[in-house]
Amino acid sequence: KIGETTAMPAVSNVGSTEASIESPSGSISINSASQSELEGLPGIGPVTAGKIISLRPYGSVNDLLSKKAVGQSVFDKIKDQISL
Repeated sequence: KIGETTAMPAVSNVGSTEASIESPSGSISINSASQSELEGLPGIGPVTAGKIISLRPYGSVNDLLSKKAVGQSVFDKIKDQISL
């Protein structure tokens, strides 16, 4: 019973951890966000979101520029809304 009780909160923590990656800071993780989450950012459409995903992993948010996933103008729009 103790093992079952421990396992159930761990499962629910996984779900809440995923939500907390984005919610508390209000930012989207460029290393783990889904295509639709990335498309919710200003200036990011399906093609750019796909490019961001295909160039993962990122060591810093500035890697979006160095890996040419987005241009400077789009980066300036989203830099305060993204994280690793």
